[in-house]
Amino acid sequence: MNGIRTLKQEELLESFSLAEFAFQFELTSGERAERVEKTDPNQISGYFVDGTLAAQLTILNCYTWLNGQCFAMGGIAGVATWPEYRRNGMVGQLLVQALKTMKEQGQTVSFLSPFKFEFYRKYGWETYIDFLKYEIPADKLPKFQITEGGKIVRVSKDWELLNPIYEEHAVRYNGMLKRDEQWWNQRYFKFKKGTAALYCNSQGEHRGYVFYQVKDKVATIHEMVFLDEEARRGLWKFIADHDSMIDKVELNAPVDDALPFLTHDPKFKQEKIAYFSARIVDVQTFLTQYSFAAREQATSLYLHISDSHAEWNNGIYVLEIAAKGKEAVVTKLSEGESLSGYDILSCTIQTLSALLIGYQKAGFLSKIGRLQGTPELVSKFEAAIPVRTTYLSDFF
Repeated sequence: MNGIRTLKQEELLESFSLAEFAFQFELTSGERAERVEKTDPNQISGYFVDGTLAAQLTILNCYTWLNGQCFAMGGIAGVATWPEYRRNGMVGQLLVQALKTMKEQGQTVSFLSPFKFEFYRKYGWETYIDFLKYEIPADKLPKFQITEGGKIVRVSKDWELLNPIYEEHAVRYNGMLKRDEQWWNQRYFKFKKGTAALYCNSQGEHRGYVFYQVKDKVATIHEMVFLDEEARRGLWKFIADHDSMIDKVELNAPVDDALPFLTHDPKFKQEKIAYFSARIVDVQTFLTQYSFAAREQATSLYLHISDSHAEWNNGIYVLEIAAKGKEAVVTKLSEGESLSGYDILSCTIQTLSALLIGYQKAGFLSKIGRLQGTPELVSKFEAAIPVRTTYLSDFF
């Protein structure tokens, strides 16, 4: 019998074999045993053909920060199909089923790392992050001085020590993960080798950290987090002091990172790279949870949303946003109920996702034909959406 269902415990090894083949890696017997113990088969959906696992995907139960609010997020990972079953629409069916599952689980938004952006766009996911990739020669590292009383302290891979700093940093962006002990230890530290160091100010407060590895004369910065300018300069001073043992530093940074401007010579390799895609799973619940920008006066907006793969999102939504902003009162009109005499903004779920997560502005999306409405309405909608940089320093 053909169809989609969650995996059983005894089918995990079959799932691992598909993942190894698709993503071109090999598990040791010990790693397989560990994965069997720690993997929840209920998170993996498989498409079966005559009892054989042909395609699969995993829904990770995550949380993400959007406008300072914490949202339940379904992370789509491990999407794979055996070659002999490809181009039969199996992954598409798995994605549609995943949307239903995530809605039932209360996950109002979903992220994934696309192997091909245009494929996932067909199912409503849209690009939501670019990041900057730096390659800095040792002689072009910033020449900062550490603030008097500040110091660097090497520490163990202690998630409880680093997480408070990470979380205060992460909440400033849209799209960062809320990490827990399991994520830090089983996903972050487990797959990244290196050393952690804290920046402490003169009051003894932990204001930043860097987690990095030096190998073959290259310093790879897995993550640098700073909560103020003093911590930024102190951490970069620390990295620059490795100059006698490295040729270059490699790291990723948010698109609003100011490092090139702060260096004495910004002419080093900088790439802007498209990274993850996002999708709103449940429009009404998402809009109800969303924190809108404060305005001089209360605002009413009427949104017509179309969604080809999650029919529960189709319809017209009335948003009543108070002058103080924050959460709106959201009403979805009944099918057939009209709004005669009112101007309406219209867009697809893709466009709405790019807008509300903060990747694109309403004015631009209107200009390219992705958002329909009067210029006045478009401006009003843009003003209602807080301006935040999107970023994600994790991978799944």
